[in-house]
Amino acid sequence: MNDTTSDTIHAARRGGRAARGGHRAGAIAQKPFRQPRRRFPPMEIVSADELEAIHRASLDILAEIGMDFLNAEARALLRAAGAEVKGDSLRVRFDRALIEERIKSAPAEFTLHARNPAHDVRFGGDWIAFAQMASAPNCSDADRGRRPGSQEDFRNLVRLGQSCNILHLSGGYPVEPVDLHASVRHLDCLADFVRLTDKAFHAYSLGRARILDGIEIARIGRGVSVEQMTHEPSLLSIINSSSPLRLDDPMLQGMMEMSARNQIIVMTPFTLAGAMAPVTIAGALAQQNAEALAGIAFCQIVRPGSPVVYGGFTSNVDMKSGAPAFGTPEYMKAQIVGGQLARRYRIPYRTSNTCAANTVDAQAAYESVFSLWGAVMGGGNFVKHAAGWLEGGLTCSFEKTMVDIDTLQMVAEFLDPLVVDEETLAMAAIRDVGPGGHFFGTPHTQARYRDAFYAPLISDWRNFETWQEAGSPTAMAKANRLFKDVLAAYEPPPLDAAVAEELDAFVARRKAEGGFRTDF
Repeated sequence: MNDTTSDTIHAARRGGRAARGGHRAGAIAQKPFRQPRRRFPPMEIVSADELEAIHRASLDILAEIGMDFLNAEARALLRAAGAEVKGDSLRVRFDRALIEERIKSAPAEFTLHARNPAHDVRFGGDWIAFAQMASAPNCSDADRGRRPGSQEDFRNLVRLGQSCNILHLSGGYPVEPVDLHASVRHLDCLADFVRLTDKAFHAYSLGRARILDGIEIARIGRGVSVEQMTHEPSLLSIINSSSPLRLDDPMLQGMMEMSARNQIIVMTPFTLAGAMAPVTIAGALAQQNAEALAGIAFCQIVRPGSPVVYGGFTSNVDMKSGAPAFGTPEYMKAQIVGGQLARRYRIPYRTSNTCAANTVDAQAAYESVFSLWGAVMGGGNFVKHAAGWLEGGLTCSFEKTMVDIDTLQMVAEFLDPLVVDEETLAMAAIRDVGPGGHFFGTPHTQARYRDAFYAPLISDWRNFETWQEAGSPTAMAKANRLFKDVLAAYEPPPLDAAVAEELDAFVARRKAEGGFRTDF
């Protein structure tokens, strides 16, 4: 049974009505799972000459200043590939030609394979994929407030991600379940990804043992051989350099293990202008680009042709408090230029939907829309943190998740092509109505009114009087009701009994072995 058929059956069982060619999951009107495509040229806000100036500055940084690689095995690989590594120094300097030659082997497009093939995700070209928020230490909702993440919250957010078709994959733990011991947390979380969702997911590169567990759990979940998984990338991992100009040991271990097995690395420097990068956006982008190119080149040294994504996460800080700022004009500019750089190298581009708001309010809305607009217009292929982000990434909000899902569905609708043909031009209807009439009752309108416009989840299109009569529902109240309705309607995707048995056995064995050591 494919996902579209399953959605139809579930909607019928719940008495839901079709909406705009899609179905209802609980209270959510949505189309079947599909990736949006950007059907217009992405924005370019710096000239070709200015883009080349950033590129050349990045190569100068890597050649003259270099970058610290905090792993001896990684430095040995780089030295063998022709990079300059003096003795036991952590510093690696790259010849300009070495970087430019190595990044050529990175593929321009590739597929991330999910447990359910209908949920495979395409990276690169004009494809766009939205991933749920990841890595928040806290979560919040209107009923229980802000709190440290728990396994219950983690599972509920994964269930939301599975239920909402506009979320194409999991980009990490939506919230960190701090009630699980760190030595085995990854085992429980990654196993839950297999059990609770049939979409593709992410594993953290926090040391060799953890990432190898993640690779094996992804393989078990898909029910494929090691050889097949090598030919069909089935896991991705985000790599954040420790800006400025440093890659730490656990991240490098993850990069080596993932790339060697042809799994996806998303190389994303975390460069905040004025804090971990120059205060000017151009300078911060030059440093972002240097760190990204060094990481991408390293992956290609490990395994030429291994799938990589160019990640951009440059923003600014509040110079009074030092707090990160997101969804700002500077962030949008960095997103768009980051996309120009990724296209220059013919590598898929990762960006994010972010905000600095502390609650689901006007600031959260406009900063997130600015972020999404920069992501889409900048040519983003993989939009991380697309739903749920609050408080500069410290909190994943259940209500913000639903608000963002509504916004993402609107973005996808905007990206659909505008059809201009004899039917849509509606000349017969215009003739029938003529001057001074209205179109509400025409056959042309009546045949199309249910599918004519996007049906919002949060926005209220009633007039003031009927809205007031309905109890004056706020966006927060509607979002609170929606996430509860979706969770109440959630049904776990089918999981083959043999896969479930193998998964349980692997997790039990790794826990018995102690999981990942945290006592050093």
